[in-house]
Amino acid sequence: QLQLVESGGGLVQPGGSLRLSCVASGFTLDYYAIGWFRQAPGKEREGVSCISTSGDTTNYVDSVKGRFTLSRDSAKNTVYLQMNSLKPEDTAVYYCAAPYTTTCPPPRGVDFGHWGQGTQVTVSS
Repeated sequence: QLQLVESGGGLVQPGGSLRLSCVASGFTLDYYAIGWFRQAPGKEREGVSCISTSGDTTNYVDSVKGRFTLSRDSAKNTVYLQMNSLKPEDTAVYYCAAPYTTTCPPPRGVDFGHWGQGTQVTVSS
């Protein structure tokens, strides 16, 4: 059974930070690229960023550049999304997803074959 589980979401004030985790079970996460997507209320799901097996990262949206950072912890079979300088517009359900490739594909949901259940991030004062 392949499974991705996101955690680390919650309520944070503007300018604050959160670290989201994507933990894999049933497969070795480091064999595959991992992408992060988000869906805000009333909006379409959008790609946020992606990390390849080599550690190269891709930012899919300009709005998170310089604020969000991806990293891997092989021992914990986990990918982290460090989110700094959070803004209200970052409020969304965040999902991690695996494309079953080593490099990051375009941010199309159809190219990511396995998804987690999502974790809610709310940025508000």
